[in-house]
Amino acid sequence: MESNKQIYLDYHATTPVDPRVAEKVLALMTTQFGNASSVDHAVGDRARAALDQAKQAIADLIHCRSQEITFTSGATESLNLAIQGTVLALEKQQKIPRIAISAVEHKAVLDTCYHLEKQGRIELITLPVDAQANLNLNEIEEVCHQGLDLLCVMAANNEVGTIYPIESIAAIAKRYSVPFLCDASQAIGKIPINFQDWGITLLAMSGHKLYAPQGIGALIRKSNHRLEPLFLGGGQQQGLRPGTLNLPGIVGLGEACRLRQLEMEVDETAIAQKRNYLQTRLQTVIPEIIVNGNQSQRLAGNLHIAIPDIPNSAIIARIREQIAISTGSACSSGTITPSHVLRAMNLPDNFMDGALRIGIGKFTTDADIEQAADILAKVIQAVQISWN
Repeated sequence: MESNKQIYLDYHATTPVDPRVAEKVLALMTTQFGNASSVDHAVGDRARAALDQAKQAIADLIHCRSQEITFTSGATESLNLAIQGTVLALEKQQKIPRIAISAVEHKAVLDTCYHLEKQGRIELITLPVDAQANLNLNEIEEVCHQGLDLLCVMAANNEVGTIYPIESIAAIAKRYSVPFLCDASQAIGKIPINFQDWGITLLAMSGHKLYAPQGIGALIRKSNHRLEPLFLGGGQQQGLRPGTLNLPGIVGLGEACRLRQLEMEVDETAIAQKRNYLQTRLQTVIPEIIVNGNQSQRLAGNLHIAIPDIPNSAIIARIREQIAISTGSACSSGTITPSHVLRAMNLPDNFMDGALRIGIGKFTTDADIEQAADILAKVIQAVQISWN
């Protein structure tokens, strides 16, 4: 994919829309538009057929039933609906829910739970991670054994790329009849996910992490898990998430899922090779670089590095017009405090200050990697000289 001078290596923040997906989206916005809730004419019928086709493509990729899919604006809304909807349903039973989250969850999980805890509406347990952002399965089992109303663990971390053993975690939760919410927004389309067989209760996803448009996502929910809606209106989607369906976005998400199912294995293998090459190039030139996260269990496109005693802001300032990389989660940009993920990993301050997140994707070329390696190596060396 062509880039406007700048090399894009921030695929965890968002992905470009696959041109084949964009073609479908444009058609649904222009010549094939329609409202899937319009039952009185053929245009509505066509829209409903497109909706059903998209649902099936999503269901095929993550192994769920199409009727378990509720479309949202993205994973943030899906996670809020899952957590707050669960709490509202339990409050009707005069119960204060007990919820456990990992310390490295996305802000959409953390901030929602912190807000509910501050209101006195939930009891919150935070599960720690080690220096590679790994969770302890024995600790998860102990917490589930003590009784939980919801367990929240992401499938893959959006900063350091660590992949979590979701199948094992879901099995633990199921053993103790604990509903399990998985934020899979960084994982879907990159690693296999099996909603049905693994026994996941709730799963959140976002289109713009897998080459679909921004502003579309879904919550996958087992039908026996009760949720209350967060707002009211038209009654669409069984009243759980009312409002006119974003048909172009939904079709785009469906097409992106169809393509990921076909191409994921080959793409992610190639992406991992590019990531490994870039990592080796940088470590050869700058041996003191630290690679964060679990290097044996991480997303193929993730390279999270730290340069001790060098502020990442000094590096970003010099490359921002040439390479798009980040100092952490896009949702946390602009904050002056270190990443909550790196803090939870108990990294030294001089590592956190120098942390950079590089995200490689399907449209990253070998030439992009070569050029990025040259630029980053030269800039980091120059900054080291000026700061030491």
